[in-house]
Amino acid sequence: MEVLQAQLTLMPEWKDMLQQRYHILYTIALSKGIGRRTLAENLQLSEREVRKEFDQLRGQGLIHISRDGAEITESGHLVLTSLKALVDEWSGRHEKERKLQQRFGIAEVHIVPGNSDDSIQSQTLLADEAARWIVSHLDSRMITAVTGGTTIAKIADQLPLTTKYQELQFIAARGGIGKDVQLQANTIAAMFAEKMNGSYKTLYIPDRLSESAYDAMQQEPFVREMMDLYEQMSILVHGIGDAAEMARRRSSSSEELKLLKSQQAVSEAFGYYFNAKGEVVHRIRTIGVQLEQLEQTPFIVAVAGGAQKAQALDSYFQQAPKQTVLITDEGAADHLINSTTY
Repeated sequence: MEVLQAQLTLMPEWKDMLQQRYHILYTIALSKGIGRRTLAENLQLSEREVRKEFDQLRGQGLIHISRDGAEITESGHLVLTSLKALVDEWSGRHEKERKLQQRFGIAEVHIVPGNSDDSIQSQTLLADEAARWIVSHLDSRMITAVTGGTTIAKIADQLPLTTKYQELQFIAARGGIGKDVQLQANTIAAMFAEKMNGSYKTLYIPDRLSESAYDAMQQEPFVREMMDLYEQMSILVHGIGDAAEMARRRSSSSEELKLLKSQQAVSEAFGYYFNAKGEVVHRIRTIGVQLEQLEQTPFIVAVAGGAQKAQALDSYFQQAPKQTVLITDEGAADHLINSTTY
């Protein structure tokens, strides 16, 4: 019998205690300053329980308490890193990751706790996991392209401030101009660059172009420069959306909405719409990363969570590039694994 199994046989309650304390420490790490009451509400624990855990964690030097609340220490970060694989194994997430990785035939799957549909904390966990993956795979002089959207913007928030890398470049994976500036790829590329001590390139052109405008833009020097950068990108970070929802957000015309419905579009990513088989059924005429460029991109990071995104995820990953890394949550993963409707 292994030592760990022997310990659990003697003290079965230790498993639940460790997982709860790990979850509390992880939440403190994400929050960067959180009070007992807020933590108790987030984790659905009593303030008395949280006070006791705070005392234990502080006594071990894993957190420190300030006027702003509890914050994790360097020792706390080391403990989280050391225990992550064990906690994921106990929770069953490792097995779920293996099932989805084999099902879609992609490079990696990472699943975080919770359901982003109804949990802000799960959304933060999703962004934090993506940020950790990106930082661990960056190297000096890499080019990283990022799309727009709420999920990708949250990743920028979770990136650490660092000067470790030299000559990093972050580029907008598509054009954008007009409303919702904070969620556009241009803004997010700048946010990534600010955190990672890199430079950035933007693409301030309309999200939609007429055929003549599209042809004319293709000849512009700054567009040609961006297309060359897309050919050289090492990492692409993108979200995946529900086709109907994304069309509504883009204020698509009634004709386009009818087209998407008739073509049975299910998912959307970087301006392309896909059916249930992962086939492209429509694309927006815009300047940005082209689908054929993905095959030569070393790392592709797709980030999306929530049970409501499960069908869109299943659609996109029917034919996703094999080097893709999926970062999702249990809400989407459980729905994908258990559903028999797609």
